[in-house]
Amino acid sequence: MADHRTTVVIPNYNGIKYIADCLDSLLAGTVVPEIIVVDNASADGSFELVRDSYPQVRLLRLKVNTGFCHAVNSGLRLTRTEYVMLLNNDTRVEKDAVEKLAAGLMQRKKCFAVQARMLSMRDPSVLDDAGDEYCALGWAYPRGKAKPADSYPKAGEIFSACAGAAMYRREVFDRIGYFDERHYCYLEDIDISYRARIYGYYCYYLPDATVYHAGSASSGAVHNEFKERMAAGNNRYLLWKNMPAVQYGLNYPLFRLGEKVKQRYFDRRGLGDAWADGLTRGSYLIRRAKYISGERKADLPTKGTISEEAGTELFSSGPEKSAWDEPAAVHPLYLGGKVKFSPINLPNYVKIQLLLWKNIAGRFTN
Repeated sequence: MADHRTTVVIPNYNGIKYIADCLDSLLAGTVVPEIIVVDNASADGSFELVRDSYPQVRLLRLKVNTGFCHAVNSGLRLTRTEYVMLLNNDTRVEKDAVEKLAAGLMQRKKCFAVQARMLSMRDPSVLDDAGDEYCALGWAYPRGKAKPADSYPKAGEIFSACAGAAMYRREVFDRIGYFDERHYCYLEDIDISYRARIYGYYCYYLPDATVYHAGSASSGAVHNEFKERMAAGNNRYLLWKNMPAVQYGLNYPLFRLGEKVKQRYFDRRGLGDAWADGLTRGSYLIRRAKYISGERKADLPTKGTISEEAGTELFSSGPEKSAWDEPAAVHPLYLGGKVKFSPINLPNYVKIQLLLWKNIAGRFTN
């Protein structure tokens, strides 16, 4: 049965190993949503596979790899349905997953996003993600990672929905903005869920909706230089942009402690330089956001590329340098920048702060 309430957006980059299984599982569901695949200039044949074998799928191809955020935003701009599900290309959904996620959103009017229970595709007895949390140390973490599949059997509120298998209320994007493309990839889902909380929305975990996830299909291993560089920078930017000055100052000692602990952790794993470079990149993102904000206030025209705004050209080198060539964007950049403080949202800031403190303990008991 066709589902006219939901569109599924799948960003794809060299997903030849998984994309067919992902699409087949959606098309075999109890409801069949509209499907949009946004291809980030794949060179492995996955674009041609979707184009030739799945005529019912809308296919948008970007000229170069513009990153997760821009690909997702490009897909979101094409949607007109009430709900939008974001799905990684290396996933497979249970038959009723889309139907259950849509029902979960329908029942909760102030819910921004609902996340499925994500199980390891390699070993379905193991959890991959049961909702993402964020704490005052500046650490994001997936609940239940590598624990038994039945570890989180109850539905409930979470800080953030993992954008690898989550459904969003489309109209909220019009109020709070899209995924901030300065993130390029990593922590963009934490950022937008944080932003939604500032506006009074929340995210929810639905364990009855199941999605299987291979993991690290595009970026490589669980820990690698690219991932840690991007995550470190994005996290520093995320904290600055979502917190008013008073809240930022209150939490600053904890942020710095969190960064130092992470630095030592990655030093021991040979990734310390990448993490340190990422922190430098985060400071660059903040300066860039302030600069663009100043230009806007002065009513000056702003212009930039995805690589400039995401800071990726600062670290491009080696044989993959061509991945950072200036992109011919299909849609304009969405650059969120600092979230403007409004007194009407003060109760939401207080709730967020209490949750950030609470989640410090949760990080060590998860």
